[in-house]
Amino acid sequence: MDITKSILFFIIAGLCEIGGGYLIWVWLREGGSFWIAILGGILLISYGLVATFQPANFGRVYAAYGGVFIVMAIIWGWQVDKITPDRFDIIGGIIAVTGAMIIMFWPRN
Repeated sequence: MDITKSILFFIIAGLCEIGGGYLIWVWLREGGSFWIAILGGILLISYGLVATFQPANFGRVYAAYGGVFIVMAIIWGWQVDKITPDRFDIIGGIIAVTGAMIIMFWPRN
């Protein structure tokens, strides 16, 4: 599997995980409709399914997802919650995604 396809799976899974978690948040914290919670649950299940398309083992994939999700959560907060990331968010995001890419794509024997 090439790196581009793997990164696409990271992005799709990240949108499912963060979007699903956000909808559950809206339901419980902001009094959203129960149907919002159902949709959130479906997205969270979808996140688990999408992750299985990655070529690496479970532990490596989920460790790498952590770094990618940090960056996606910062972007989500910026675009959806309108919280502008500060320099420490950006530095931390760069470190996290760099670590994720090393975990996932560094050449191994």
